[in-house]
Amino acid sequence: MKAAVFLALLLWQAAPANEPPVAQPQYQRYVRALHLAPGTGQACAVLDAPIFPHAAPSLIDLRVFPSGPAPREVPYAITMSEAVTEETQPARLLNLGSEGGRIAFDLEMPDRAYTAVSLTLDPSVHNFIATATVTGSDAPGSAAKSTALGSFTLFDLASQRLSRSTTLPLEESTFRYLHIVLSVSPAPGAAPGAPPAFPPAIVQGAEVPPSREEQILYTTVAETAAITTLGRESHAAFSLPARVPVERVEVVLAPGFKANFSRDLRVTATAEAPPQGAANQPASTAEGDIADDQRAPLPETISGTILRVRANQAGREINSEQLTIPAILGANLQRSAKVDVAIENGDDQPLPIAAVRLEMRQRELCFDAGAAANGAALALYYGDPALAAPVYDYERLFVAADKPLAAQLGPEQPNPQFTPRPVAPLPFTERHPQVLWIALILAICALGAVALKSARNVGK
Repeated sequence: MKAAVFLALLLWQAAPANEPPVAQPQYQRYVRALHLAPGTGQACAVLDAPIFPHAAPSLIDLRVFPSGPAPREVPYAITMSEAVTEETQPARLLNLGSEGGRIAFDLEMPDRAYTAVSLTLDPSVHNFIATATVTGSDAPGSAAKSTALGSFTLFDLASQRLSRSTTLPLEESTFRYLHIVLSVSPAPGAAPGAPPAFPPAIVQGAEVPPSREEQILYTTVAETAAITTLGRESHAAFSLPARVPVERVEVVLAPGFKANFSRDLRVTATAEAPPQGAANQPASTAEGDIADDQRAPLPETISGTILRVRANQAGREINSEQLTIPAILGANLQRSAKVDVAIENGDDQPLPIAAVRLEMRQRELCFDAGAAANGAALALYYGDPALAAPVYDYERLFVAADKPLAAQLGPEQPNPQFTPRPVAPLPFTERHPQVLWIALILAICALGAVALKSARNVGK
């Protein structure tokens, strides 16, 4: 019995402490002032790129403290700009046929608000211009009461080395059914022998992208005006620190440039290999690195197209422009990375590019502006890798305000009161592991002796 008690005491002593470290300003390496607009209620500050490489992964070490001798954490919630509806959904194609020599069909729309419809037209059909007349109703059939939603130009100008657009940019609508009439004709420059009429079968379906009711906002991560031309490509190069998110690439053209174009764009991100010996670095300097993989990572490539088409062809106005592409990069999330943006010019002159930007979806840190007692100044602290993610009722119950107070982050500065977090002493059994093994062996022997003695007594 005594041996069993002794064994239990040893195991209790060997158990590591599970208490998480307490967040305190002096243990955070970086600090930024939070400047608030006058008022009370919810306040939000945009988080910029410099925070990410110096904070812990996923920003779990961010803390807001008021000034004072014994500051207490100010609870917060982090939000990300997003559309009301994230997913693209199909629209059901109905009643495809002809109407007065034109293609006509209905679409059964998803049960939500929408601001655009992307028609799926036969990809093998090129060099056309079409006018789409759209009406909306809440019941199927031509007899239903309908509302005119406008006329839109669709096109494919492959013979002119331009692009293709089959999206209807609508005002925000909730009609359950759309009736669409397409008048399609060959585009100028189409090859001889092109069909004078296009059959209804070129319409293969439709999709409804996320609504624009709440536009996604972006924050610039990095920007460069240094554009180099290599062969038939224009290049913009970036060096990104670790953990800085990139989710979109934007090309800014010179203000006076008005020409039409369609150029393929390629984004290549290559994460840098961890330095030799990264596996032996402490967590505060090698956080997020894959310590046991010293190989050079493979590059990650994302492609897209930028374009501008502004023209009057066959009596129809065409006005289409796309200067951004989605580019969610994974290569630079845990390591520093080199990012190259290449624009393929073909045999055309390079575009007059004023700048290329890497962007992330806007993230905001929101908190109660009245949380600081007696009007004390607030500051954002980060750079303590020992911290776990905070758990706040404020975040669990958070509801974004329509018009929160504006808060601004000051420049990043080294925390003047920083001191390294003291290292907790290891338990006696971790400092002397051989003692634990000896004690365990002795306890097992003692228990065995007791069991043997008991067995002999029972046999008498």
